[in-house]
Amino acid sequence: MNVKTGEVLAMASMPDYEPQQFIGGISTAKWNEYQEGNSLFNRAVQGAYAPGSIFKMVTATAGLETGAISIKERIDDIGIYPRGHNPRCWIYNDYGYGHRYLNVSDAIKKSCNFFFYEVGYRIGIQTLERYAKLFRLGQKTGIELRGEVSGTVAGETNSKKNGNTWYLGDTLSAAIGQSDNNYSPIQIARYISILTNGQKIIKPTLIRSIIKSDGTETQKDEINKFINKKLGIEEDQGEELSIKPENINAILEGMRSVTTETGGTANSVFRNFNIEVGGKTGSTESNTGDINAWFVGFAPYNDPEIAVVALVENGGHGYYTSEIARDIIGEYFGMNMNGVREDMSAISSAEQIR
Repeated sequence: MNVKTGEVLAMASMPDYEPQQFIGGISTAKWNEYQEGNSLFNRAVQGAYAPGSIFKMVTATAGLETGAISIKERIDDIGIYPRGHNPRCWIYNDYGYGHRYLNVSDAIKKSCNFFFYEVGYRIGIQTLERYAKLFRLGQKTGIELRGEVSGTVAGETNSKKNGNTWYLGDTLSAAIGQSDNNYSPIQIARYISILTNGQKIIKPTLIRSIIKSDGTETQKDEINKFINKKLGIEEDQGEELSIKPENINAILEGMRSVTTETGGTANSVFRNFNIEVGGKTGSTESNTGDINAWFVGFAPYNDPEIAVVALVENGGHGYYTSEIARDIIGEYFGMNMNGVREDMSAISSAEQIR
């Protein structure tokens, strides 16, 4: 996504399907194949997934902007958080010890759950819910496609709607992107764009312009009005987001260190990469008990042009999805030109539908 305009430069959902298979009636074998792989489901806009650690920049923003934490404050991760249901930091589960003293940038770099449990405890769920909505999470983006999912923002609003009681443990889980947090990849791409473009609220779009038969260009407002009416979406009237420069710099510095510094969760993937990238990995448990893997990133770090989101269902760890994002970023900046071969041949069914 172009972080300044919201233009979707590339979007894919795998497994995909071949439109020409439907010409003249699709075979039973091919239809069953598509059904088994859920190939007709556009995960980029129709899928809602727990974001996990890629949500931690929301929690960090809420903590810094409300003064619950400061840029320089260091929180001691002792491994087991002493409140709520006593959740453990991931490093304690793996190695039996905590990260110890971290500031907010370091906590993003090392994806320290303990740090963000404490931030969630200090700010409370209402503040966390408000900041998630400021980033336009939990609402449709209005992209020009049918079937877009809204997702849900974890908090008392959604909990009461479902007749549930909200507990402190839910707040701790929500602070690290779990609980009822569920968002589509396109929403996450907008969130990262807003985070990096100076907090400008953008609308994801597949349409750059429409030229009328008389050669004049249709106004963007006219296009948006038509699309919103077709999709039943109201124009965004939400509260603007304004993060203090020192706070946003601390958050983005944490994302830079994820890819560029030893100890960053994607450092080995981006080591010796020619462009400085800000990023964040995420691993979240799905309803089936499998682990979904996320990576979000932006580049170049000093003057962001694009936001990239990669999600792999049952992918295990965000580290692996960072490899996908690296290749996409490399392609955008012309770094993957060796050995490129373009197939210009056309198959008969494609010619048939031109």
